[in-house]
Amino acid sequence: MNPVGASVSTGGNGTPWRREPRTGSGVLTLPPLLTVGVDIGGTKVAAGVVTPQGQLLECVKADTPHLSQSPQVVEDTITELVQPLMRRHEIYAVGIGAAGFVDSARSSVLFAPHLSWRNEPLREVMSQRLRVPVVVENDANAAAWAEWRFGAGRGEGHLVCVTLGTGIGGGVLVDGALQRGRYGVAGEFGHMQVAPGGHRCECGNRGCWEQYASGNALVREGRELALAKSPMAHGLLRRVEGDMSRLTGPLVTEVAAAGDQAAVELLADVGDWLGIGLANIAAALDPGIFVIGGGVSDAGELLLGPARESFRRKLTGRGFRPEARIVRAELGNDAGLIGSADLARQVARRFGRSRRQRQRRRTNPRER
Repeated sequence: MNPVGASVSTGGNGTPWRREPRTGSGVLTLPPLLTVGVDIGGTKVAAGVVTPQGQLLECVKADTPHLSQSPQVVEDTITELVQPLMRRHEIYAVGIGAAGFVDSARSSVLFAPHLSWRNEPLREVMSQRLRVPVVVENDANAAAWAEWRFGAGRGEGHLVCVTLGTGIGGGVLVDGALQRGRYGVAGEFGHMQVAPGGHRCECGNRGCWEQYASGNALVREGRELALAKSPMAHGLLRRVEGDMSRLTGPLVTEVAAAGDQAAVELLADVGDWLGIGLANIAAALDPGIFVIGGGVSDAGELLLGPARESFRRKLTGRGFRPEARIVRAELGNDAGLIGSADLARQVARRFGRSRRQRQRRRTNPRER
């Protein structure tokens, strides 16, 4: 039986948090400062309630609206996910992580390749809808922040996070501060040109890094191997019953983990390109650690082993300088959501203080 005046909410992992009742002295023990993080991906929109310790209490998801539809459709989806969470939890702020260019004020999405946002004033729109402070952040920046605060980058002063998914995103932290650049669009590592004149990229250029070290690259190379009628592709063809349009990055990883040599080599090729790009970043930024996240990182050492070897071969000043560690991210697909929520907590603290002051003034005439 719960104590009188206490309320208990159970998160998605079954772990309860408790809002304590008033004590005998009449002092109110404040509940944890909860915020909501929203992660907008190419296929799914996820929203979750996150504690100050980075614990995800509850998470809900919906399909991402098609990019040809209006910006309002995506904002409707965010609202439909977040409002029920706000009814079940006391939420002080919302952080939204979006794949695209976010301005330096963290208020507008300048461009989102998978959505119809163009100079969209997302913070203003969603603040009016949700009636709490809203922070907008690039999704890769949010993931980097989460890994630095709660994941694989804890304790490291200079961190670069690289997310390998459909494309490549990235975030940079120096002495605990996200480096967003003068105009807010730093960290677009996927569009470094590593092979001038190479594969055409969605951005319009050729030879971008994400055309060689992303999930899309992994799938493209697997399909080309099959189209070349290589006997090496037999295992992949068998898994997709001869229909290479069904080939996905996770399937290549699964087949590689089972020992298929072609799939292992495909991941090694991607890892080799990953190491080349990381060496370029190290020459410019000299981080202490690279944290590799995103769906492709699920391949683990099948990807990271070749990446480390390539990194050592291509690193400027190799043999005469310390090498950054290359590690797999720890927070998985929740990193962007957790990071967005935690970045919003900075605003939530200010909002929470003013809210509590208003409450005290209403209950204590002497403070009016």
